[in-house]
Amino acid sequence: MEPSKLVDQLIELIFNYGPKMIGAILVLIIGSWVIKLITKMLSRALDKSQIDPTLKPFLKGLGNTIMKVLLGISILGMVGIEMTSFIAVLGAAGLAVGMALSGTLQNFAGGTI
Repeated sequence: MEPSKLVDQLIELIFNYGPKMIGAILVLIIGSWVIKLITKMLSRALDKSQIDPTLKPFLKGLGNTIMKVLLGISILGMVGIEMTSFIAVLGAAGLAVGMALSGTLQNFAGGTI
């Protein structure tokens, strides 16, 4: 293949995917900052509440993980990756884990209450 065609294809790829990638990187940076801010606010709110001290790290970690997964899904969607199948798989996995741990989760919820 000729070098001029390669350069033309490279320039076309940069113009097609460059803005998407820059936007995704900006969303990643801003989203990470917002997640840290929300996690700090959640930590302060949990410290002021009368929740069991052993439950606080679990709730912080759960909130942090959920927000990071949502950020990752939104970034991948911005880049152009179709996310419907991934979301369906995550939903099915969540349902399966929830059903497998139903007795344990009942005990956990009872202990929390």
